[in-house]
Amino acid sequence: MPVRQLTEAVINRIAAGEVVERPASVVKELVENALDAGARRIDVITEGGGRRRITVTDDGCGMTRPDLVLAVERHATSKLDDEDLLDIRTLGFRGEALPSIGAVAKLLITTRHADEPHAWALAVEGGRKGAPKPAALTQGTRIDVRDLFYATPARLKFLKAERSETEAIRDVMRRLAMTRPDVSFTFAGEERAPVTFPAADPTLLGSDHVGGTASSGRLRRLADVLGAEFSQNAVPVRGGRDGLFVEGFAALPTFNKANSLSQYLFVNGRPVRDKLLFGAVRAAYADHLARDRHPVVALFVEVDPREVDVNVHPAKAEVRFRDAGLVRATLVRALMDALTAGAGRAATTGGGATLAALRPQAASSVAVRPPSAWTTPRPGSWDWRGSPARPPGGADQAESDHDAFDPGGYDQALPPGFTALPQASFDVGPPSADARASAFQPRDMAPDAGLDERPLGAARAQLHETYIVAQTRDGIVIVDQHAAHERIVYERMKAALAAGGIARQLLLIPEVVELDEADVDRLVARAEELAGFGLVLEAFGPGAVAVRETPGLLGRLDVGALVRDLAEHLAEWDTTLPLERRLLHVAATMACHGSVRAGRRLRPEEMNALLREMEQTPNAGQCNHGRPTYVELKLADIERLFGRT
Repeated sequence: MPVRQLTEAVINRIAAGEVVERPASVVKELVENALDAGARRIDVITEGGGRRRITVTDDGCGMTRPDLVLAVERHATSKLDDEDLLDIRTLGFRGEALPSIGAVAKLLITTRHADEPHAWALAVEGGRKGAPKPAALTQGTRIDVRDLFYATPARLKFLKAERSETEAIRDVMRRLAMTRPDVSFTFAGEERAPVTFPAADPTLLGSDHVGGTASSGRLRRLADVLGAEFSQNAVPVRGGRDGLFVEGFAALPTFNKANSLSQYLFVNGRPVRDKLLFGAVRAAYADHLARDRHPVVALFVEVDPREVDVNVHPAKAEVRFRDAGLVRATLVRALMDALTAGAGRAATTGGGATLAALRPQAASSVAVRPPSAWTTPRPGSWDWRGSPARPPGGADQAESDHDAFDPGGYDQALPPGFTALPQASFDVGPPSADARASAFQPRDMAPDAGLDERPLGAARAQLHETYIVAQTRDGIVIVDQHAAHERIVYERMKAALAAGGIARQLLLIPEVVELDEADVDRLVARAEELAGFGLVLEAFGPGAVAVRETPGLLGRLDVGALVRDLAEHLAEWDTTLPLERRLLHVAATMACHGSVRAGRRLRPEEMNALLREMEQTPNAGQCNHGRPTYVELKLADIERLFGRT
């Protein structure tokens, strides 16, 4: 086949295919143009998921008649002062959006510039341009796109359902709204109720910060977009060096998601999905989250436009940095500093989930027990009257609303001051808390009377030999003793490694652990690295290793279980991870085996010592696997559970 020149219509449709992938692409290009035009209010209306109609209205500067005629020509733009493609300071610059949209849809542009006596309108249908005509519009620009892809029907079959396309448009609006809290955005479609992101209060905005928007205004917009839970569990991120600045907010590790869709990254105000930036976020959270959980972040990177290439992707969704190492290191350091600053906090959702679990179910879902189940105690059921924690008084301490019950017909054989329902015996099961009055009376806690003013309060009880209940000034804290101590031991090991190595303890008799030959080979190959953590082992025949020394920080432990876990961990090592990260995974495994196990009964002084150490340990709000180490319940929330408020 001979070489031939393509027609103008085919060229335009090929270009349109690169820029206009789906209705969301159209919305993105048009809203970015509105932002570049200085708009402070942008309204987007769609029909049929954007297929039938997309209307974008803004109050920007608008265009003059000559500019309007040129705007629908390919490669015509007002956003480049010269031919320097390395100094891009606007969201759009290619000059392909409007002609590409007009090549595959019915496009009508109505715009008014301040220097024009009236507005002008120009129509483009399937690449055919009309003449500009006078129109009515007070300010800015209104772009109406109808019958998207009518000129290229084959593209329609690749679109998803209307609801899916609407959600894609909504996501575009959310991302763009995050970048500009000073702009009001409204999105309305047939599928859902309109969504409005009001502009932030001007008093919250300033210019002495990254991106030109103060943190308070930024966080308010993020709360509007991502929800109040994000703002309640977010810590500010700020850092930079060598002309590169990072600002934004990152959620606490205990506030995480099952996928990475809630990670929003921006470069010079442009939403991007860049592998380098996602990798930096993952590296910063690697010490805090389980492998299958993902953080929630909204981060804004500001860099000299000459240090980043935004022209590597037709939709400008990817970027390329001149100094990728600087960007990664700066982002990781800023995130780690932010997480360290908020290390003592646990996500507020933990307390909310706990309250939801404690609230009585709706009447329709409550299983009603037959009368015989209440009147006949089960064999071996616990009698509260024999409990060492039995209250000494009763009726004279009862509240007035309880006194309203008629005592007639009640069992009078109970201790003075106590009443029971007629012909009823409450079966509450055996006690599950080690909270005997003889050991936990407030007077016994007198030496620690001021501990309830501490962040994690004063220990009051241990439940199921696993959870510590502490009282704070305005609520209670429930601590998972194993998860909390695991984080403490892990941070000790990291500090010891940084200081020169972990102290070892020599075993009088080496412990032999039998394993598969492949596991033995992996352990022996890493013997030198494991020795740096205080674990000294060597091959002991074809299917076993002999452990001669263990980390002193871990104290007494199950050496066999530790070695087997390490062998499994080494088999799953991601060799692409830096050596430091792989070694920290080893430390995390060791810390898990060296921490206080669930099922161990603790004395009051031990529990308080654990709480105090948590308050001084970095990242104590979550264990090495990303689970919360404690849940806090405010007294007001507890009172609502009992109808006191």
